[in-house]
Amino acid sequence: MSSSTETFDVTIIGAGPGGYVAAIRAGQLGLKAAIIEKDKNLGGTCLLRGCIPTKSLLHTADLLDEFKHAREHGIVATEVSLDFGQAQKRKGKVVLKLAKGVEFLMRKNKVQVFKGAAHIDGPGHVTVSGSEGSTQVIQTKNIIIATGSVPRSFPTLPIDGERIITSDEILELKEIPKSLIVLGAGAVGVEFASMFARFGTDVTILELLPRLLPIEDEEISAELGKAFKKQGIKAFTSANFQSAVIENGNVRATARINDEDREFTAEKFLVAVGRRAYTDGLGLENTRVELERGYIKIDDHMRTAEPNVYAIGDVIPTPWLAHVASAEGILAVETIAGKDPRTINYDHVPSCTYCQPEVASVGLTEAKARERGYDVKVGHFPIPVVAKAQILGATEGLVKVVSDARYDELLGLHLIGPHATELIVEGCVALQMESTVEELINTMHAHPTVSESMHEAFEDAHGMVIHV
Repeated sequence: MSSSTETFDVTIIGAGPGGYVAAIRAGQLGLKAAIIEKDKNLGGTCLLRGCIPTKSLLHTADLLDEFKHAREHGIVATEVSLDFGQAQKRKGKVVLKLAKGVEFLMRKNKVQVFKGAAHIDGPGHVTVSGSEGSTQVIQTKNIIIATGSVPRSFPTLPIDGERIITSDEILELKEIPKSLIVLGAGAVGVEFASMFARFGTDVTILELLPRLLPIEDEEISAELGKAFKKQGIKAFTSANFQSAVIENGNVRATARINDEDREFTAEKFLVAVGRRAYTDGLGLENTRVELERGYIKIDDHMRTAEPNVYAIGDVIPTPWLAHVASAEGILAVETIAGKDPRTINYDHVPSCTYCQPEVASVGLTEAKARERGYDVKVGHFPIPVVAKAQILGATEGLVKVVSDARYDELLGLHLIGPHATELIVEGCVALQMESTVEELINTMHAHPTVSESMHEAFEDAHGMVIHV
């Protein structure tokens, strides 16, 4: 065992999109920064086992879908098949290239990288235990905890990594399963359901709550439900999961639906019912850091109850999104540097789900706006009506605008349809600028584009929609 001691202005534990972005900002501000990561590569769950590999395979599913419908556009492809091994190989190349990019950014910003497991020994002291028994002791003025999350497990679900699997294992499958049960219809569940259904898998979704994507606006969820039904995805909502057992090489699951116990059998069973904050073995007991329901308690500048210790990303009770973690990392570092940064408005966090059709939203849903006492005014527009959607062959989609009738302020924008995850940025900017719907109506939108559907929805909120 070897030992060394170094001193830093800030030490970040975890190199995911929260941690590595915080490290870069620290370097930009002239702080001597260290980052600790126990994974082989930098990038965290998002890059290595989450957002990026998932979206790579979803893009493969999109291309496969386009080829299957190419004849409608005058393109004759006589043999269209999926080489899943090649899709997995390409996914790995994308992940590795981006991980190498993160390593380059650490060097560029003079961030020292330590590989190993971090343990907080007390205020200002962190030990890094390497895989080969080496130990390095870091002295630091500030600590940022950015250790992320791991899939949540349940006593009634004997996850074996082979038949009953999590989002980690499903990304490493060698073959496409003939059938798949997905437990949970949040973003993770519906993305994998959409992906594998287009790969040819018989997909069944079981969701405890009354609708798919429960955090999205109710009308958007309903549109997704109709789209999935057309695609042959069987979705059971208000389904109270009971148990899952492995029998004869398959998984038999039981759920109570409409006061009746129903059985479902599939080759694979995906557990997609959330994640838990990962603070195992971190040494929080040596600090005054407080936990609540498993999450680290912080103030609006990411400070914990332990002076000079901050927490960001999935270890705190804010949305489990990479862009949220990155913003929190920058906020924490700028606070450490004495910059007095603006705090994060979590009402303005965009949410994107990369299923088919795509779903995206920012701001308040209609129900949430009414809950908060707003006099709500809404606008709608069906995306397939606009010319560009017809050109693309997009036969499903909806824009919903939520606004305040008193001041005409935009409160929320909700989309389902082509390019929704790219288009949502207009709503992000509008909310940040506190735009009124009238201002958005007076913002010219190019023709022919899918974005015209948003312009028409803004007009509908004022009772002046043109094309319906």
